[in-house]
Amino acid sequence: MLPTLVGLDHLVVAVRDLDAAAAEWTALGFTLSPRGTHSAHVGSANHTMMFGEDYLELLAVLVPQPHNQALRDFLAKREGLERAAFTTTDAAAGADALRARGVDSQGPLHFGRPVPMPDGTSMEARFSVFRWPPSSYAAGLGIFACQHHTPEAVWVPSLQSHANGVTRIKRALAAVADPAAAAARLADAIDGTARQEGAFHLVATGPGRAEIGFAPRDAIARLAQVDAAALPEEGGAAMVLATPKPRPPGLATGVAVIFEAD
Repeated sequence: MLPTLVGLDHLVVAVRDLDAAAAEWTALGFTLSPRGTHSAHVGSANHTMMFGEDYLELLAVLVPQPHNQALRDFLAKREGLERAAFTTTDAAAGADALRARGVDSQGPLHFGRPVPMPDGTSMEARFSVFRWPPSSYAAGLGIFACQHHTPEAVWVPSLQSHANGVTRIKRALAAVADPAAAAARLADAIDGTARQEGAFHLVATGPGRAEIGFAPRDAIARLAQVDAAALPEEGGAAMVLATPKPRPPGLATGVAVIFEAD
């Protein structure tokens, strides 16, 4: 793996109406964090769904800023799984490692958001991120890395229990016509390894962390038990989540959510 990367950290689901999206995901049995508002220069707001070592993020634009231009461009076309974040132990070193390879890395960018705590106090969650350029994306799925300076403000125990029993992300799935090429592209970007499992080409992101997979849209639709027309022809389409309580798949804000026994 690329120096400083640990594995998949979280998946970003881009939404136009944060309150409506929160209601959809709550109906699927998730516990959502209170709405968080990012630093002014970031211009976005979110809700998170926290698991053991990873999480999901619903992200919406509040104020147009240069930092959220890519998010706005995505939302102009659709809602859904817009990017994947990897945990990094050092965002500055990670960005430098990419640049040393001739990759035009963006960052590190530093920002934060206030977090209401269960005891009525508030903490600031602080992050540093770096991004790969769009030329490194596979199947249109954005990738970046996130350093958590205050994990205790993000992984709040009371937010890690969900009615649907989900404990972790197993896979993120992107639709694409040539999944082998997409997997090879992502593996090259993160110095990962790829393998094939039927129609799916899967890239490991780190020991004990979720894989990112690529397959034709029809194959993902069959797995998710949804109409293929509900998913993008190319781009982030689905997620497979581990739970001891298997339940039928769901669909929310353009993302197929597959619950799989762990």
